[in-house]
Amino acid sequence: MKRGVIFAMVGAVGLVLACTAYEMPEHREGAAIYEQNCAMCHGSDGRGDGEVAAGMSPAPADLTVLARSNGGAFPVSRVLSQVDGYLKGDMAGDDMPEFGVLLEGDLVPVETDDGIMTPTPRPLAALLAYLETIQR
Repeated sequence: MKRGVIFAMVGAVGLVLACTAYEMPEHREGAAIYEQNCAMCHGSDGRGDGEVAAGMSPAPADLTVLARSNGGAFPVSRVLSQVDGYLKGDMAGDDMPEFGVLLEGDLVPVETDDGIMTPTPRPLAALLAYLETIQR
């Protein structure tokens, strides 16, 4: 076998393995992460009415209207930044924990609002996928 053919075969195998390892997670994976980390404040349905929400100021955000509040487009960059703790803005008060450390893992590409594919920890990408599914 010629050297170029061997490299092409090795490259093709590596490409297949890379695609398999970096697939975008399903929203069901994110639902479990949401239930463990977010539901106590944001509620099981994401509307900001979790079991500990009553005493919080400001109240937890209604996560089901993020797209509506952003002109109909799900604000990927803002949500990623808010959850990982990079952005402390109007979506959270002092009670919003920074989950970046808890959501570490293998990286998957996530397309942000500006069209750039951004390496994102798989658990964070899964949570993002779930939050997109609960928009109303």
